[in-house]
Amino acid sequence: MAQENTEAATSAAKSAESSNEGLMAFFTEERVNSIVEWAAANGLKILAAILIFVIGKWVVGKIRNGVKKTMEKKQVDPALVSFGTSILYYMLMIAVILAAIQQVGFQTTSLVAILGAAGLAVGLALQGSLSNFASGVLIIMFRPFRIGDVIDAGGHIGKVVEIGVLVTIMHSPDNKKIIVPNSSIMSGSITNITANDTRRVDMSVGVSYSDDLDKVTNIINDVLNADERVLKDPAPQVVVSALADSSVNFHVRPWTKKEDYWNVFFDFQKTIKQRLDSEGVSIPFPQRDVWMRKAD
Repeated sequence: MAQENTEAATSAAKSAESSNEGLMAFFTEERVNSIVEWAAANGLKILAAILIFVIGKWVVGKIRNGVKKTMEKKQVDPALVSFGTSILYYMLMIAVILAAIQQVGFQTTSLVAILGAAGLAVGLALQGSLSNFASGVLIIMFRPFRIGDVIDAGGHIGKVVEIGVLVTIMHSPDNKKIIVPNSSIMSGSITNITANDTRRVDMSVGVSYSDDLDKVTNIINDVLNADERVLKDPAPQVVVSALADSSVNFHVRPWTKKEDYWNVFFDFQKTIKQRLDSEGVSIPFPQRDVWMRKAD
């Protein structure tokens, strides 16, 4: 047992001695002198580079925090705040690191070229995603619509439930979930249906040519005036819009609050039909006469 311990100690001593010899072989007098000369010649540059990095990192952190607070005060989407401030931080830190490296004496031209080429390659690979991201930033900044608005955009109509960095999520009138890329929304026109507090309800009523048009106008106005949801200002508009093939058509255009739009639209159809029937006013419909000829 004692012999084994002695052999292990001897082996460890030889290993340590071998390591020391390796270090001595690497740190030759000539090499040490070269390192000392380089440090003496570039000591101030190294110190300046360290100061640039430390101070630059501190300044970049302050800038990131300031931008973050500003975006949060403007109620920017949290996902955009996190992503945007992170991108800003890393871009500024790259600039700080390049400045520190250049201070030591290294040429950064080739490094910048490599980073630029890499950035271009990544940009081409993520072209669609970057387009969606840029569109998401524009939506959040300029706010053509907000969560809860009903919009017609990107070929879809629905209520906005989420505005993300890459996509906007809507619910259709029949409660389907619609995920629309932000670039599709910003590349076309956007109709914000519920942006204003009031909306005009456009409806049409057709009556027979034999009916009294003034009487029909009064009946329609009575129905509108009896509905408390119809606004007095602007006043409803009831006009003859067309002399069609089998009917005289009226355009009926009352104004209402946006939340009452569909209720007013549907209720009017039923109420005006019942009222016209009770007043003896006919609502024409297409008819066809069929003549039967008996063969001889």
